Amino acid sequence: MADAATGEAVTAVRALWLFVKFLGGLLVSVHVYALVLFFAPVPGTANMAGRALQGTQLYYSWTPIEEISPHLVRAVIAAEDTRFCQHWGVDIEAIQTALEERELSGRVRGASTLTQQTAKNVFFWNGGGMARKAGEAWMATFIDGLWGKQRVVEVYLNVAEWGDGLYGAEAASYGRYGKPASELSKFESARLAAVLPSPNKWRVRNAGPYVRSRTQTILARMDVVARDGLDHCVMD
Repeated sequence: MADAATGEAVTAVRALWLFVKFLGGLLVSVHVYALVLFFAPVPGTANMAGRALQGTQLYYSWTPIEEISPHLVRAVIAAEDTRFCQHWGVDIEAIQTALEERELSGRVRGASTLTQQTAKNVFFWNGGGMARKAGEAWMATFIDGLWGKQRVVEVYLNVAEWGDGLYGAEAASYGRYGKPASELSKFESARLAAVLPSPNKWRVRNAGPYVRSRTQTILARMDVVARDGLDHCVMD
């Protein structure tokens, strides 16, 4: 009886050790992959794989940030993260504000930064609850320090989905406006940024009232971003 109990304990310890080794290997692999992506284009994401498995035709072409309109860079900062140049991947101030708003009004407001969204798109998947959120936050701080702000925006603009299997600024620009991303106007950039939270629901073409209103809000914020230099970590 004692021998059986001892054997079970040894088996449990071995299983735990194998799990720890697997987890450690996975963590190392993710960080090595992040290092590789400092130099190389992102080959694909879990979101892309999921859409492909659903039968969606994907359109994805990596485009250097130098070939993407500065208007689009400014638009996504204005739409998603005006404090992008001030935080280190995770915006503690925005999180505290969101928690206070939820406590006072019950309203849940997102506080995810551009860097966190980039980390989620590149290294994780939709869903996963707090475990994924924790991993996302860690990888956001890691790539913020490793890649730098300009590279984070470059990756974000290349892996974001703009609906209908259009991934990245170049595919979105050709798919929606028939031109390269380098030629996007200020308005076109704001409209593309306006649909990012829900690109398969909201439309760039024949936009509804909400998207039209959001576009005008983003245009106004873009002026503030430019005036106050809130994009200096990317543009300079």
